[in-house]
Amino acid sequence: MLVDFQKLTPRDAHPWIINAITPRPIAWVSTVSAAGQTNLAPFSFFQGICSSPPTLMFCGANDRTGKKKDSVINVGQVPEFVVNLVPYALRDVMNLTSAALPHGESEFEKFNVVSAPSTRVRPPRVVASPVAFECKLDRIVIIGDDGPLSGNVVFGTILCAHVNESVLTDGAIDPHKLDTIGRMGGEYYTRTTELFTLKRPT
Repeated sequence: MLVDFQKLTPRDAHPWIINAITPRPIAWVSTVSAAGQTNLAPFSFFQGICSSPPTLMFCGANDRTGKKKDSVINVGQVPEFVVNLVPYALRDVMNLTSAALPHGESEFEKFNVVSAPSTRVRPPRVVASPVAFECKLDRIVIIGDDGPLSGNVVFGTILCAHVNESVLTDGAIDPHKLDTIGRMGGEYYTRTTELFTLKRPT
């Protein structure tokens, strides 16, 4: 079967992309607006980019009307954000924060997500997240015509990370303890509990 993306509408292309490109790690992004209103939202188009400088990215797609996500709007106003990783234990509250709230209403307050002040940036971090990366904005790259379902790729330089001691073994992050989840297609998620190793070739 050949799927010709050049002949698909963005809405028809979307399920092919999200069902095939899996698992996708989840960035639970906290931001703050110029007016000081906090926002917390999950994004499954997320990845680390490089280590020099330490950089990550998440992509907030416009909705079907072309409206930008509050997270993207906020980063444009206050060029800082925190990426909080999502373990299995936080799956339900993370899912709640994906709801569309009126602009300016805080998911931290609405869904009782406990926050703590960050060290280097203005947006708060999620206390229960095992790893929270404080980032300053590097750039936002718009993919597409900036209309419905176009992408806003947010690149951030990692300034510091808060790492919970409970996920460490001998001073390093232990994947067995991290227990993060990933997005699959539709309403499916996966859990990073079934691990295997492969030796890299010399």
